[in-house]
Amino acid sequence: MRWTAGIYLAFSFDRVPTLRDFPTGVSWLSCRMKTKGGCLFLVLFIELIILAYAYGIPQTCPADLVEGCSAVSDDDWKGEFFPGIPKIKYEGPNSKNPLSFKWYNAEEEILGKKMKDWMRFSVAFWHTFRGTGADPFGAPTKMWPWEDGTNSLAMAKRRMRANFEFINKLGVDWWCFHDRDIAPDGKTLAESNSNLDEVVALAKELQGTKIRPLWGTAQLFMHPRYMHGAATSSEVGVYAYAAAQVKKAIEVTHYLGGENYVFWGGREGYQTLLNTDMQRELDHLATFLQAAVDWKKKIGFNGTLLIEPKPQEPTKHQYDWDVATTMSFLQKYGLKGEFKLNIECNHATLSGHSCHHELETARINGLLGNIDANTGDPQIGWDTDQFLSDISEATLVMLSVIRNDGLAPGGFNFDAKLRRESTDVEDLFLAHISGMDTMARGLRNAAKLIEDGSLAELIRKRYQSFDTEFGALIEAGKADFETLEKKAMEWGEPSVPSGKQELAEMIFQSAL
Repeated sequence: MRWTAGIYLAFSFDRVPTLRDFPTGVSWLSCRMKTKGGCLFLVLFIELIILAYAYGIPQTCPADLVEGCSAVSDDDWKGEFFPGIPKIKYEGPNSKNPLSFKWYNAEEEILGKKMKDWMRFSVAFWHTFRGTGADPFGAPTKMWPWEDGTNSLAMAKRRMRANFEFINKLGVDWWCFHDRDIAPDGKTLAESNSNLDEVVALAKELQGTKIRPLWGTAQLFMHPRYMHGAATSSEVGVYAYAAAQVKKAIEVTHYLGGENYVFWGGREGYQTLLNTDMQRELDHLATFLQAAVDWKKKIGFNGTLLIEPKPQEPTKHQYDWDVATTMSFLQKYGLKGEFKLNIECNHATLSGHSCHHELETARINGLLGNIDANTGDPQIGWDTDQFLSDISEATLVMLSVIRNDGLAPGGFNFDAKLRRESTDVEDLFLAHISGMDTMARGLRNAAKLIEDGSLAELIRKRYQSFDTEFGALIEAGKADFETLEKKAMEWGEPSVPSGKQELAEMIFQSAL
């Protein structure tokens, strides 16, 4: 029986196997043959069978095969990565098909724009194709069928093929990436750049004429060299290395037709001020960002540069804590006109704000550029990056987006990952479908609120005293303290009306 199992394994290999691959079968043979010659004969016979199969029969490798495809080269991969999963279509709210959209109808017009133009959904390569289910307390729980356990160039290309099959079946036009997520780090910067070029060339081919990166970025937080930060590192060599990495990442984003480029300062901050020169680090960060602006312009990249605020994790304090902090930094260093912000909902809550607050703060200051559509768990204290499923929050998000007249050239990137316990390939689709439907419901609800007008009228009435002639004088900055004092004396004790918060909440809830 074991000998038979050894032969069976030979036929499941995706490369030319050797006897080292069959220790069980060969050990069984070696301990039962009466002569060395007889053992050698059978061993050679097995090898001949293996070689005949390996070279004589065309090989394919279905992506749902749990084992047996681990070493196949990218060029030899013939199977689907998501077999049995069709292109996801809109079937309406009454559909019971989990692999269909219930609310997201890409071509449907809402308030003068197609849904797909309001949303501009994007797949995050790092969570979707590099997520393993690991968390601070546990090892990985998932390894997709096409993975071979390596971070080789061939494996990177295979992931890229999986990425575009997924994007095409999901029916979106955008994707986002970190440089080191899509291509392996080399032993030198030149080797890393070469690896990236090779994978990006394949991505360019697979994109076709329709799909583009919503944004690209450089991963400046995982490698040990960035333990003290990248642009804010205390080591000049690290600063230079980070600049070279960003330079290359901007170039490949431009080459792929990306519309934005993101800076996420995962380690641009401090653990303690006892050993930190904050002024110097902030100056260095500003100089770094200005150099990125200069390079973008030099190579003709017209995409928007985005900064993604986050308060902490992994550092104790990150310099782009929230929208207001980041805006203050940009204003101080004369960079406000060169950057917009990528707002992540989970980061907003970690900073002590709601996502709606951060979006509105960015919007009213002309800085809303992109949204990382995710959420956190209020009972968990770290960045859990869950797919947004709260219809109420999605509606608030879409109110800001509509008031901003959309996000283009930005969009909604699903910077979200499957739960640790979700391990089926199908779950990748279910999570994105749910997230897209949630945002679509939010858009529909926000449109209802705007078309109804009751909420806007409630707000108008609340501030109507400033619509008077004297209110207009105040808002124009033409009422000094003496003038205001005179009016206060004339009017006496002011009458303060109700804020009607409960009515506002009632109107909002009625649209959900």
